[in-house]
Amino acid sequence: MKGIFTSLMMSMLGREEGASNATPASSSTAKSDDKKEYNPRKGFVDYSLVSGSYQALCIATVYRCLTVLGGAVASLPLRYMRRGSNGVFADQAGSRISYLLNVRPCPQYNAFDFWNRAVQMVHLHGNAYIIPVWSLVNIGEPEMLILCNRGTVTHDTLNGIYHVSDPEQGIAGDFEENEVIHLMNLTLDGKTGISTLSFAAQTMSIAATGDKETLNRFANGGNVRGIVSNDTSVRGFGEYQDTELQKTAKDLDSRFQSGERIVSLPGQAQFSPLSLSSVDMEFLNSRKFSVREICRFFGVPPTFVFDDSSNNYKSAEMSNVAFLSQTLNPLITKIESELLGKLIAPAIAHKYKFQFDRRELYLSDLSSKADYQAKTIAAGIYSINDWRRYENMPGVPGGDEVLVTANVKSLRELLNPQAPAPAMQPKPAGPANANNDNNDNDEEE
Repeated sequence: MKGIFTSLMMSMLGREEGASNATPASSSTAKSDDKKEYNPRKGFVDYSLVSGSYQALCIATVYRCLTVLGGAVASLPLRYMRRGSNGVFADQAGSRISYLLNVRPCPQYNAFDFWNRAVQMVHLHGNAYIIPVWSLVNIGEPEMLILCNRGTVTHDTLNGIYHVSDPEQGIAGDFEENEVIHLMNLTLDGKTGISTLSFAAQTMSIAATGDKETLNRFANGGNVRGIVSNDTSVRGFGEYQDTELQKTAKDLDSRFQSGERIVSLPGQAQFSPLSLSSVDMEFLNSRKFSVREICRFFGVPPTFVFDDSSNNYKSAEMSNVAFLSQTLNPLITKIESELLGKLIAPAIAHKYKFQFDRRELYLSDLSSKADYQAKTIAAGIYSINDWRRYENMPGVPGGDEVLVTANVKSLRELLNPQAPAPAMQPKPAGPANANNDNNDNDEEE
């Protein structure tokens, strides 16, 4: 029934696959992209080069930045935890919510593709809308999480209503703000996010223009070309009408475009080579500016997009720290907060927590991972068996005992190394000895 309903709705609306993501401006631009040429002499920036969200992915830096951001979030396990009587939050791995967050949120996507696409939609379109479908059997538990396609959600910010019409996902209707998990990019009004591409349009247009110009220069100037001419007897030069010179120029241009390397003119021959100069070759170096500028918009270090021009061990390490603390952590904190506010009732929200397991960030860096594990064991934060269970290994006898570094001492022990610590002497219990406390204290003195 769902497939029939989707087909009928799409036929009525006259949509084709992917047509919902296109606009008249972008479609008309796509037709004229091949005909438009960037003219730097006019000082005009051709925004049509990056008018479509997916067309911007043709720029290598944009593609890589989105891959890094989406993959980094999607690769982290998302824990659904409940606070126990001892005040410690325990992972609810067997719950329905945990299954949806880490295995398969909906029939269309697995968990990795789901969160990867959600993060990419936030940067490409400014907003990602996730609608929980609640179970009719288990009250209070979601049955699935639906990630709406682009252009299928309209947010009425005045009335606080989301109008949803997504035939492909099989969902439609009006939803209140507390019923929609809304992930926003940078916002100016607090209600609707703005795409990163909107702010970086000029920079990406420069990058796209550089790609086209590089292709054009290598296509037309990569091979040696030249002109054979005679300064004294060239047809049309000073003897015939000026139109003859224009005809000669058009003839030379057509022969160059056809792939000829050497052309000739009547008279005594003189060869003048035409090829790329060293200044033209330096044009490639100017494209490095676009790479770094796009990385600044997305908050991704240039080393993550394989720009290693000024890279060393220390700078790479600091780039990792900056990316985790300044780019990735705010993004996943935003997702955690939104899930808690929309999936858990306000009355019991203090008993639950959604948290990405940030320890997975060290999964591929074995040296940093081992160093982190050793320090947490030495500080008494984790036991040996805690880490063994995390690594899916059986525990060892005595591994549950919490250990601390043995060379930590108090100031009293350092000042008086020979004096033992005073021992506490137990007092006799019972009401009969209560009146003799003062006498006992005098004898001890």
